[in-house]
Amino acid sequence: MNIKKFVTQLAGKPAAVFGLGASGLSVVRAIQKSGGNVIAWDDNPEARDKAQKAGATLKILDHDRLSTCDCLILAPGIPLHFPAPHPLVLAAQQAGIDIIGDIEIFHRAHPEIRTVGITGTNGKSTTSALTQHIFSECGLSSVLGGNIGLPVLDLKPPSKDGVVVLELSSFQLDLCTSFAPDIAVLMNITPDHIDRHGSMENYIAAKERIFAHKGQSAIISIDDKYCMAIYERLKAEGGRTLIPVSIEKEIEGGVFVTGGVLFDSMDGSPKEIGTLNNILTLPGVHNKQNAAAAYAVAKIYGLSAAQILHAMASYPGLAHRQFTARVINGVAYINDSKATNGDAAARALVCHQNIYWIVGGKPKEGGLKGLEGHMNRIKHAFVIGEAMDEFMKWLEGYNVPATPCKTMDIAVLHAHRMAQEARGQPGGAGVVLLSPACASYDQFQSYAHRGDVFTALVNDLGEQEIAA
Repeated sequence: MNIKKFVTQLAGKPAAVFGLGASGLSVVRAIQKSGGNVIAWDDNPEARDKAQKAGATLKILDHDRLSTCDCLILAPGIPLHFPAPHPLVLAAQQAGIDIIGDIEIFHRAHPEIRTVGITGTNGKSTTSALTQHIFSECGLSSVLGGNIGLPVLDLKPPSKDGVVVLELSSFQLDLCTSFAPDIAVLMNITPDHIDRHGSMENYIAAKERIFAHKGQSAIISIDDKYCMAIYERLKAEGGRTLIPVSIEKEIEGGVFVTGGVLFDSMDGSPKEIGTLNNILTLPGVHNKQNAAAAYAVAKIYGLSAAQILHAMASYPGLAHRQFTARVINGVAYINDSKATNGDAAARALVCHQNIYWIVGGKPKEGGLKGLEGHMNRIKHAFVIGEAMDEFMKWLEGYNVPATPCKTMDIAVLHAHRMAQEARGQPGGAGVVLLSPACASYDQFQSYAHRGDVFTALVNDLGEQEIAA
């Protein structure tokens, strides 16, 4: 993406880039291609090599060096506030330069491009992908990126009057100093990333940054107390078009779902739009929330209810969100690797019975708390990663049969054998479900890497290995 307007704003000074993962490298490439200069650093030598090949000057960053730069561009995972600001954050503050991320650069370079920003603890990836799918199916020029797919600066801009759909994490929003999307969507808030933000209040504040500008259209799912409080604050403040979304109750001026049927009351009296129950790639109640939010976005862009519902019917689903990797002898093997916390895992557990559950990884605060009511669905659990000992004790407390497996390959093999041997028993065929309720970084590069490993292991299983 061309960012010459941003480079001009640097006034001849270099930009400092710290953290050379996917988004950091995209920043380096974009600035260099647009005629700017970059001083970059990362503790990973392989990342440094890639940045150097892209044209960056490699130097260890400190206060003196930052004083010569216009801004510090951080990777989203680097601590900004808690448990303590990274030393470079403090150095940049002392040097009096902006601390920003790639989303902010995109905005400064292209304030004219229309944007949809979608955040929330859970559901933001599906809602983002579904929204862009609807736009594409209905002939509206659009691209998808941010916290999903390509980093924003690697995207090809949409045609004139098109739209960029951005999935936005709390980390990315923390690094936005002037950006806020034209249409801002908040899906839900449950405790997550507290180790990074320091408190629930700080986490909520980061999410609420998506509503930084008046004049926006603000779509908010109001079924949890945190989002409801934000909705009430924005309503009192005024200056925005507020559209509530609910899957629990009928609401005025918004979009709601009852019994799997979508209703639109954005223009007054509720109108029945149609059922969502026959869209197999959107299973479970939580996906009704995702669909309702995506519908509201598409409606704002002038698409008709019939167009939107028709487009939803062809949505293919996300690879790591309740995606059926394979079916062997009637047993489904489901990749839900993106379930990185307990609330996300609950959304998968509620969709199935007779579950052979692969769970674990790098545990988050709260662990499996809140999943107690779903344990009657678990036939057997197979526990992996750093959370293994903690989760084994938790599962024992709820009388859930469990096997400590430590690694994914062992868990997949045990779950496969047990699920296949149980075929024909009361209750019907089971499902092997990877829904870890944990971060992936103890054994994997990302949730996507974890899901890819699961899928590869499943695809290597023999169809007739246990064909009774």
